Amino acid sequence: MSKEFYSQLLENNKKWVENKLDLDPDFFKRLANGQEPPLLWIGCADSRVPANEIIGAQPGEVFVHRNIANMVVHSDMNMLSVLDYAVNALKVKHVIVCGHYGCGGVKAAMSNQSFGLVDNWIRHIKTIYRLHKKELDAIEDENQRFDTFVEINVQEQVSDLAKTSIVQKAWENGQELHLHGWVYGVGSGVVKDLNFNVSSNAEMDEVYQLNF
Repeated sequence: MSKEFYSQLLENNKKWVENKLDLDPDFFKRLANGQEPPLLWIGCADSRVPANEIIGAQPGEVFVHRNIANMVVHSDMNMLSVLDYAVNALKVKHVIVCGHYGCGGVKAAMSNQSFGLVDNWIRHIKTIYRLHKKELDAIEDENQRFDTFVEINVQEQVSDLAKTSIVQKAWENGQELHLHGWVYGVGSGVVKDLNFNVSSNAEMDEVYQLNF
């Protein structure tokens, strides 16, 4: 990062604050009083996929967790901590898993190349490919297969969200909580709703329905 770029970031912040205050003098005072976002966004860490901007949301409207390839890994304490706080403290009503076409993590999982430490994370995505190998290998066009894998990965992450004890407990308690799968088009800016939604543990396989 050049010194000029770094300095520009601070200047950009000052201008952003000025613009916000010009439109609403009490904007930051209200934010300081707390947050009640209706949505948790689980997205990719890719710099081209900013959660708030994609959906036109303001600060305070979206609770965000991002990692490589928007994964929901049952042993990831970072993701689980965010999920637990969002569901049990903030009482969000919607959780969106948003992948994106051209995802580098998903692409890496389609190859045999080693990328270093991240190989251990990508292995979770490779498992998803193995589960859907017959369907994916039947797609001859590589780009289409890539796009389809991105969509399947999102659907699997939504399912894995529903299997967590955090979400299962919320449903058991009668809490309104809806899980959704989206894919963002980096080249178009348009979100594709995969119409893959889960709103109760009754929609899960019985083996995943926890009794509390």
